Amino acid sequence: MSTPNPYRERLGLSWWLWLPAVALAAALAAEVKLGAPGAATWVAYLVLLPLTVVGLWRLGRIRIEVSNGELRVDDAHIPLRYVGEVTTITADEKRDLLGPYAEPEAFVIQRPWVGPAVRVEIRDEADPTPYWLISTRHPEQLAAALRDAAQASMTR
Repeated sequence: MSTPNPYRERLGLSWWLWLPAVALAAALAAEVKLGAPGAATWVAYLVLLPLTVVGLWRLGRIRIEVSNGELRVDDAHIPLRYVGEVTTITADEKRDLLGPYAEPEAFVIQRPWVGPAVRVEIRDEADPTPYWLISTRHPEQLAAALRDAAQASMTR
């Protein structure tokens, strides 16, 4: 089953977040190097820099996809027939939905470096999750893809 308007996005870190993180790791390694004698001086660099790069890469591995009759966010997926109302959310509204108006059973994929989000109502009686809140850089495109795909799945 193909989706009429497939959508794919990866919530990777912006390049400007990589620079200070790697610089901080290098500074920490330099501090350790100052106190370590002999051959051990480079061990901190050999450990901290690769760990920092792997950690940053893992932070940006979240994928959002609307295809094959499903919404997939990271490892979670839901058939589009259970997708209800789709609402685009601003950064301020997202902060409220994550704070004072948070629903404890909601499924949330939130990245602080991504401002906008999409709120997807779940219409499955067997699922206690009221909605999914998904950070996205392209909320209008994701919402349109979900609406089109959900409508197409309802007509089949």
